[in-house]
Amino acid sequence: MGWLRDALGLDAHADVVDLGAGTGKFLPSLRATGAQIVAVEPVNAMLAKLMAAHATVPALVGSAEAIPLADGSAEAVVCATAFHWFATAQALREIHRVLRPGGRLGLVWNVRDERVAWVARLTALVNRYEDDTPRQATGAWRRVFPFDGFGPLHASEFAYEHRGPAQDVIVNRVLSTSFIAALPAADRDAIAAQVRQLIDDEPELAGREIVAMPYRTMAYVAIRS
Repeated sequence: MGWLRDALGLDAHADVVDLGAGTGKFLPSLRATGAQIVAVEPVNAMLAKLMAAHATVPALVGSAEAIPLADGSAEAVVCATAFHWFATAQALREIHRVLRPGGRLGLVWNVRDERVAWVARLTALVNRYEDDTPRQATGAWRRVFPFDGFGPLHASEFAYEHRGPAQDVIVNRVLSTSFIAALPAADRDAIAAQVRQLIDDEPELAGREIVAMPYRTMAYVAIRS
């Protein structure tokens, strides 16, 4: 991704922390820059999957509030689909500690493009189950900014499509949403049936072997002073 190179300055000479790395879904994008990566994730089960898939990437148990790295050890800290879980002053102070002066904090989310009518209907279906789960879409993560020690947030947006069978790129993706994955099996089955009905009712999707799920990548960068 050019944004990682241009906005965050990632190249073969840069040290970057993938904070809240989860199972490592964003690591291929980071690795493509040539940067030296350390993944940090608090959930052991997710970290085990990351290590199995990316055995050469150093991976550490840690949280945004307690990053197991030395002061000023990174040119960049990237939070990919994660920052809304720990958007606190304590986390930003810790990220500030780990970054070198002039280092970059990068926040990235992939969000469904609700400007497309059927995507908006899908989102409305999913949102019935969100309860009080932290999510990027609420915008609550923004409340911690502006923050002393960081410059203003600079936003970028990129469009892309995830193409594949509807079961993979729509149904399974909905079922993997954190607050839906935590539901009882019967509830998940009912949600899957609703999503499949939406697909069957949508002319752009019904009967198609391959469909396109439209997304917007929302990317933000703030520079450490």
